Amino acid sequence: MVMAVQNRRNKDGFCYDPEEAIKYLSGGADPILARLIERAGPFNMQIRGMQNPFEALARNIIYQQLHGTAAGAIHQRIIALFGKKRLYPGDLIAACEEALRGAGLSGAKLIALKDLAAKTLDGTVPTLPHLQRMEDEEIIEHLTQVRGIGRWTVEMLLIFRLGRPDVLPVGDFAVRKGYSLIYDTKTLAKPKEVLEHGERWRPYRSVASWYLWRIHDLPSDV
Repeated sequence: MVMAVQNRRNKDGFCYDPEEAIKYLSGGADPILARLIERAGPFNMQIRGMQNPFEALARNIIYQQLHGTAAGAIHQRIIALFGKKRLYPGDLIAACEEALRGAGLSGAKLIALKDLAAKTLDGTVPTLPHLQRMEDEEIIEHLTQVRGIGRWTVEMLLIFRLGRPDVLPVGDFAVRKGYSLIYDTKTLAKPKEVLEHGERWRPYRSVASWYLWRIHDLPSDV
């Protein structure tokens, strides 16, 4: 049963066995991907833990379209406004907009964070234990109701925070570019093409995606 697999997290935070995933993807279903895996080497993706979805999504909103150093400084200034070590939705709801803007937030991000806080308090954004029991598409459906949170953002959370095995972010430019490079598509692959081909990578499309990202760090003769 899919849900049982998703909830069985190992000590590294994965809901699957990476070694089994590599063995499966290196089999005969897709020889081209198998060659990429061999060339790219060990699967050393790290799962970044999260205490709750609110904090992880708030961080994602703050970091959108900003250099990491600048975004990190804004993030820390916002936390410091409340004299606490963590962000809480109630604090953001009550916060003065002028103070949040003064910490470096754009108008659009301010609105998005306020919406995230409100939807966390009303239950639209599930708690972490609830989230861990939900299926991938159900999580995407819930979290994309928040202003400023799109499908790609939730897919990154599924892969890198929840350790889900079968996520294929076809809207990601680097995934499509990586696919185009190893399958020599001449032009940038369309999401539908990657999605259709990726059916042969199930149930480990997250791992396949990681290797498509890795191709950009390798010599061009992959």
